[in-house]
Amino acid sequence: MAIIVGIVVGTSIFKVPPSIFSSAGSPGLGMTLWVAGGILSLIGACCYAELATAYPHSGGDYHYLTAAFGRPVGFLFGWAQLAVILTASIAQMAYVFADYADKIYPLGNAGSLATAIAVVMVLTAVNLLGVASGKWTQNVLTLAKVAGLLAIIAAGLFLVLQGATADASPSATSTASETSASPAIGLAMVFVLLAFGGWNDSAFVAAEVHHPSRNIPRALWVGLGSITALYLLVNLAYLGGLGFAGLKQSSAPAADLLQRATGISGKVAMSVLVMISAAGAINGMILTGARVYARLGEDHALFAWLGRWNHRLRTPTRSLTAQALVSSAMILIVGSQSGRDLVDAGVRLVGVDGLPWDQYFGGFETLVAGTAPVFWGFFLSTGIAFFVLRWKDPHTPRPFRVPLFPLTPLVFCLMCAYMLYSSILYAQGISAIGLVPLVIGVPLYAVSQWRAGRRVG
Repeated sequence: MAIIVGIVVGTSIFKVPPSIFSSAGSPGLGMTLWVAGGILSLIGACCYAELATAYPHSGGDYHYLTAAFGRPVGFLFGWAQLAVILTASIAQMAYVFADYADKIYPLGNAGSLATAIAVVMVLTAVNLLGVASGKWTQNVLTLAKVAGLLAIIAAGLFLVLQGATADASPSATSTASETSASPAIGLAMVFVLLAFGGWNDSAFVAAEVHHPSRNIPRALWVGLGSITALYLLVNLAYLGGLGFAGLKQSSAPAADLLQRATGISGKVAMSVLVMISAAGAINGMILTGARVYARLGEDHALFAWLGRWNHRLRTPTRSLTAQALVSSAMILIVGSQSGRDLVDAGVRLVGVDGLPWDQYFGGFETLVAGTAPVFWGFFLSTGIAFFVLRWKDPHTPRPFRVPLFPLTPLVFCLMCAYMLYSSILYAQGISAIGLVPLVIGVPLYAVSQWRAGRRVG
């Protein structure tokens, strides 16, 4: 539960509500979309609960895709997690951590990059000390961020009881639209599902969960149910404390709400809360992600060095180290001009003029856009693998079976297909950040097979 809440409740709940309610056009429809996001996530969780209890192996999707489609697809998934998906997600949250640290004490670009890399390295070091250390760090960070969200809810309730709601906010922007001529439900759902993203990473540690047939479904349902309830209450607090128009115009709704409730600037308190949330997400992804690369190393000769564990500490030390190095490299490449120039020099070798860096605000947005198509492509593949494994492997015991089959997994697949389509439209040329490393995985698999053949020979 702590892993799920820690990863999912990152920074989106502090950033995307104004965009969601602006796109929805009314408070009622906006809240309905948040409920829909929770329901869709629970549907996905049901699918993962069946897969994780039927195949309780470390690596989650890596094992499901290998079992359903063969070793090449499993290899590409594991490689993509290391080269694109999870490492980029860690880098994204590290950028957010550094951005909000900069609001407390100005760091400058070089200082922000150093801070982002430092938080990745420190939390990796904590996880290198052992699974118990990583677990307790996750528990503490998750409790802290939940306490912060409860403070936001309390501030909204206080303003409602005081009758202090006003449709204005200190950080309102002059370009924000006061009304929405027609609801853009599709765009709003993109932001909603972004806020719910990450719960599937809990499947990466399925093999290390005691009594998985009981505890995995329980963790998924209670974790996502708690997140949905928290999100709904936080959004009600935003609406109650700022009003609908004020929320749409706010660039930092939680900070504006705290400022209205306390009479003092919410800048520092909000920055600390977001930093805690980002650190919790980073730690959760560090803990779970390294298990995927370790499983990749156990199965494929080219990455055998990733499969070595410290059995006393129960940690894949080499996978944790490699993950930290790749995430740090992403921070430097996307966040520095020299790094961007290096990427552009590489893409020009294949006839591309360069990536549209100026289309995005910074490192966080660039990495989200560049890696989202690969993420949703593999997410959709796992949904299809659900049907394939039901057909190929009908006799495997399934302690938990998804209700309303085949409707439930079909809805999950349709959701993933829509998000894949939307992410491709949004990413445009910047998708090369994710697609190029993914394509490189194809010859790497061939090399790995060749090395394995030589060892057998």
